[in-house]
Amino acid sequence: MCKAQKPGSGLRRLRAFIMDTERPKRRRRYRGKNPRHFSEKYKEHAPERYTADFDKVIAGGRTPAGTHRPIMVGDVVEVLQPRPGEFAVDCTLGYGGHAIALLSAIQPGGRLLGIDIDPAELPKTEARLRALGFGPGVFTAHRTNYAGLSKLLSEPADIVFADLGVSSMQMDNPARGFTYKYDGPLDLRMNPQRGQPASAFLKTIDESSLAELLVENADEPDADALARAILQTTVSTTTELAGVIRGAGRDEDSIRRVFQALRIAVNDEFGALDALLRNLPFCLKPGGRVAVLTFHSGEDRRVKKAFQSGERDGIYLEIAREVLRPDSDELRANPRSRSAKLRWARRNKGTLL
Repeated sequence: MCKAQKPGSGLRRLRAFIMDTERPKRRRRYRGKNPRHFSEKYKEHAPERYTADFDKVIAGGRTPAGTHRPIMVGDVVEVLQPRPGEFAVDCTLGYGGHAIALLSAIQPGGRLLGIDIDPAELPKTEARLRALGFGPGVFTAHRTNYAGLSKLLSEPADIVFADLGVSSMQMDNPARGFTYKYDGPLDLRMNPQRGQPASAFLKTIDESSLAELLVENADEPDADALARAILQTTVSTTTELAGVIRGAGRDEDSIRRVFQALRIAVNDEFGALDALLRNLPFCLKPGGRVAVLTFHSGEDRRVKKAFQSGERDGIYLEIAREVLRPDSDELRANPRSRSAKLRWARRNKGTLL
């Protein structure tokens, strides 16, 4: 026979159960005075609660975890000359920094379409811009690759902007496989839901093709030796690949270039950029402006040649004569801007193509 329960004992157990299930998990402790791993930087992930700590990170020339600092915003706005009532397209919405600057400049009456292929970050950025007051009538977000911009647009735009750099949210998170500072899957995909990760890609390529890829995508001087070393073993994580490159006697610059080359290949970045540049004239109104931020020579060469060719053919009325770079103040405040190059072009004011 069961013992009679004391009055209220069941209620107490229920209350204890609820409190136990609702109690937040204890934060994992980290070694040392300051957190080093992406997941440990809880204050940087919650700037609304730890404003002073967040600002301290920025003041130190670093990018808080889970965020991104837009590059050359003032220069972008200056060359694109956004005006109230215009229609703008941000081909690489990312964290939304450039989009916010453009949206502010095209009000009242302006609209901005922001596109991005990252299924994890796009909803966060859309919510962030909504919270700033940019409603559906002013700002719309669409998940797609900018290679298909001409098919997406129902009308040509006054402004088209593309930032070809990898966002810090992607770069700093080991789970995305872009960084070799901490162990993570060797993925490197902008959209983890499509295509194959870099670890699988390496199983499909031969030594000569990999060496050629390292030269084409990253100007790697030791491409042959590195291709041989990488394919002699099977790598599935970022630190394993970095270890193979170090074991071949190469430095951090070679590691960075190899990761860059694989990322470009896995995401077909050059193919997407070529498609965008080819279709740009059909995406711009007469007199429309385009600006592209690049971060390595392979990208910059393509943009430069496309703009020069468009000017010769009478498509572009004027183009940037010199590439624009971050000034010394921005370089000090944001070291990740050091390789940025900005080029722009203005569409001929004649009839649409």
